[in-house]
Amino acid sequence: MKIPAHTVEEIARMLNAEFIGNAAHPITGVNEIHMVEAGDLVFVDHPKYYDKALLSKATTILINKVVPCPPDKALIISSEPFRDYNILVGHFHPLAYSTSTQKPAQVGAGTQIMQGVYLGYNVTIGKNCTLFPNVVIYDNCIVGDNVIIHANTVIGSDAFYYKKSPGQLNKLISCGRVVVKDEVEIGAGCTIDRGVSGDTVIGTGTKIDNQVQIGHDTVIGERCLFASGVGIAGVCIIEDDVTLWGQVGVKSDVRLGKGCTVLAQSGVGDDIPPGKTWFGSPAGEASEKMKELFLVRRIPDILQKLNK
Repeated sequence: MKIPAHTVEEIARMLNAEFIGNAAHPITGVNEIHMVEAGDLVFVDHPKYYDKALLSKATTILINKVVPCPPDKALIISSEPFRDYNILVGHFHPLAYSTSTQKPAQVGAGTQIMQGVYLGYNVTIGKNCTLFPNVVIYDNCIVGDNVIIHANTVIGSDAFYYKKSPGQLNKLISCGRVVVKDEVEIGAGCTIDRGVSGDTVIGTGTKIDNQVQIGHDTVIGERCLFASGVGIAGVCIIEDDVTLWGQVGVKSDVRLGKGCTVLAQSGVGDDIPPGKTWFGSPAGEASEKMKELFLVRRIPDILQKLNK
């Protein structure tokens, strides 16, 4: 999420926190770790992830311990970085439902909007689209041209992102969008979460069956094909021409290479190389997994022979 340029001193003052570094050090964005770039502030609150944050592209680190400050960066020392990150998101990107200053949705020529559809503020829908009954599109989302979205699908719901604390689960505020490119079809009863601080993207020509879940900040390429029941976690990268058959589950932060296929009911926990076909849970190369299943079926015969 981009913000008006502020100095680290100004942001630290807003949070009643101390800072380390040049007081004039600029902050031009607030982003979570997977989306950061130069100028961004990122938060970290666990020693396991200190190095990842300090060595990331982010140039300001909101952290809960005094550590050596990397060159050309700044630190803001906070007792609760997660809380203070949410404070900054709420300040620069306030929830504005039913606020008269927000722009109503813009809908392109030839688009059909059926009964019960809800379009949030700042939503853009392209030309020649069809939105079937009870589709919900949250604020700031973008839908391209010639898109079909079937009944009861929700686009732009909050990221499933919580921090466990004693006695409670604290929610990270979502301020990203969903961007649906041209020629996409999305089935009935699907849910596509917006990014925490960036965009969830559905690439041109991708076709999605009914009851598919796509997590926050996941980027899906062109001409992908997802069958019913697929569940994709957050911050995944799925390249062009990927096929996921029914009930495939994909864990967070993996990359599925161009043209790969995952067979039904598989659980993907690692990157898949381009062009490969994977199967199983945990998923692996399909030919090897089929051999494993064949050998498992032989176990009773092998045991019988050993007993004799």
